[in-house]
Parts: sequence; structure tokens; C-alpha cells
Amino acid sequence: MKIQSVLVTGAHGFIGRNVARHLSRQGLKVIGIGHGKWSSVDEQKLWGISEWRSSDITVDGLRACEVVPDSIIHCAGSGSVGLSIQNPLDDFERNLNTTLNVLEYVRLYASTAKVITISSAGVYGEVEKLPMAEGDSINPISPYGVHKKIAEELCKSYVDHFGLNVTVLRLFSVYGPGLKKQLLWDACNKIMGGEYKFFGTGNELRDWIHVTDVAKLVACLLTTSSSNFNLYNGATGLGTPITDILKLLFTALDSKESAIFTGSARQGDPIGYVADVTKTSQVLAWDPKIKWHQGVLEYAEWFKHHAIN
Repeated sequence: MKIQSVLVTGAHGFIGRNVARHLSRQGLKVIGIGHGKWSSVDEQKLWGISEWRSSDITVDGLRACEVVPDSIIHCAGSGSVGLSIQNPLDDFERNLNTTLNVLEYVRLYASTAKVITISSAGVYGEVEKLPMAEGDSINPISPYGVHKKIAEELCKSYVDHFGLNVTVLRLFSVYGPGLKKQLLWDACNKIMGGEYKFFGTGNELRDWIHVTDVAKLVACLLTTSSSNFNLYNGATGLGTPITDILKLLFTALDSKESAIFTGSARQGDPIGYVADVTKTSQVLAWDPKIKWHQGVLEYAEWFKHHAIN
């Protein structure tokens, strides 16, 4: 089936809006649904969204969209380990309830639609070896990771029992201009504010993937023929120590200081996240293009010009 229309949940969010813009540039009609308000119709269209519905992700909310989509990209949900520890109920509702409503909507009203749901490397938790492959056992260590794991199991259940076509994309450390949370955002604010203490040792490994490469990966998933249930890592396959990221940020923000590490990890943070992307590269013929140092410099420039009052 040729994909012509796509519904993106959470399209006002960081990943959702970047996915929407890329798919629109590929000639697809993009309908967006979720929380948030655009400053204008022009801003909405700038991000590639032809129709926007401000709504909770419920079956009724999805039904109210004017078009029954050929595909759904489910980007809505919480994306914070820290917030999931502070308020696990809210994280559960945002990650589990939204996923269940998307699956139920597809079961009842759009059974031929292809579903791509955004999951997280957080499902892996602490592992004995790196890199992490899709077939490895998973042991999440945060409420966020547990909830994403259950969401994946819901997807598999709807595939097994109702014949849906669902792809789960486990994203690693997504970043890029416009992201106002997580390490890069927090670090830039600290550096500019004269704070230099950071959790951990600095040797923790993260697999950084630029949001532009994520959007292109989602587009590949849309056009690749697939079985009913599919699971892929979304990452570069390269682990970069946090200390290397911060050194580059300090330099890019014209600071002569350096990071001071507390030696204590934050709850829910593993020592290392590095993906095995063999399956993703071979099956999808996709490879990330933006190197982490290039992307971090780009982020620092964005921060200096757009995020500083």
C-alpha cells in the first residue's frame, strides 16, 4: 500500500514536529494531534502539518481527525526518566494510555494502517554487555523504562490478537536544535550560568542520534515492507563519553572552565547505552549522517542565538 497520509501523535513535541516536517517534504499529507498550541497557522505549516487537532490521545480524539490515515507515527508520551520517578502515575498515563488508545483506534477504525510507535533505549536498563541488540533481554531500571516496556508488549499483543502492523522504534539519545530538556539543554544552561557540577563520573557512554536522522529513519520504516510486528534500534552504534560531550560544549560556549563530576549517578541512569544497529542498517538500508561533534556544535549555536534571553 502506498502511504499518502500520516497521522503524527505528539506532533507539537520535539521528535513529532521534526518527523512531521520531514514526511511533509516527502510529499505526504501530515495530520497532527496532541497537546500544545502553534503561534500561528504559518508556524504549523512550517513544520509540515496540514491539519492540527489539539486533543488528548484518545480513541474519540483520533476519530475526530478528518482523515483516516494510511499510517500513524506515535510520538506522544513522556520522555523523562527523572519526571517518571517524581510522578510515575503521570508517566504511566502519558506513555501507556496514549499507546493503548492508538492501538484500539487502529483496531476499530483503521485496521490497514501501519503503526510506528516511538520507544526508548530505557527498556534495556542495566546490561552486561554493549552494544545492545533488539533480541537482548531487557531490564529497565526506571518507571519510564518499565512503562515503555509495557507499551511495547501492548503493541505485540495487538499484533498477535488483532493482526495489526506495528513497528517499535527504540530511540537512544535523541538531540538537535530546539530540544529544551535533557543533558545538552541542562548543560548549556549550567555553563552559561556559571555552574559546572554534573552527576556521574563523565565516563558514562551514550549513543547520540540527531533528530534529523531520526526523521529520515521513520521515513524509511514507512516505505519498507514489513511483517506484522517489527522492532528496531534507532541510534548510531557509537558510544560517546559524557565528558567528551561536555568538553565540546564548554568550548563552543566560550567557557574556559571544565565539568566537575560528583561521582554519583542519578537514579534510573545506566552506566552505558550503545546500540547494535546491524539490523537497522541492513534491513532498512539506513545510516545516520550527522556526527555527534557536528550536531553538538550546531546545538550550541542554536542555544546561543535562540535560547538565551
